[in-house]
Amino acid sequence: MLRIYVDAATKGNPGPSGGGILYIAFDGHKHLHLDLGIVSNHEAEFKVLLAAIKLVLNNQQHQHTVILHSDSKVVSQTIAKNYTGNPVFQPYLEEFQRLEQHFTLLLVKWVPEKQNKGADQLARQALKKYYPIDKSKKKKTP
Repeated sequence: MLRIYVDAATKGNPGPSGGGILYIAFDGHKHLHLDLGIVSNHEAEFKVLLAAIKLVLNNQQHQHTVILHSDSKVVSQTIAKNYTGNPVFQPYLEEFQRLEQHFTLLLVKWVPEKQNKGADQLARQALKKYYPIDKSKKKKTP
């Protein structure tokens, strides 16, 4: 069984976004940072979830039971209902549906933020890594 925790962090909405994946497998842990581009916070959550799924496929571990944990209610409810009324989210749902077919068992579970601190920290680190603050643009206080 694989347990994967995902989270995204966004500066602004939309804005620069980073993702974090905490990948817990039978052979060890992986901590990953992702540049998710300039998107809304919900889109960033979908993008990091899909990146985690692709990681499992690339590692050829899709025959195992995979449990993906996300603290995004929007993402987890969209997946659970297999429906979205939001046209922006539709391509993400369709991609999830295509990828899901390759798995023996793939579960997406919502977890409270306090149970997703590892992925949250990785997402925040990704923002710092890919979108560093330009200190020359900060306003100086007298």
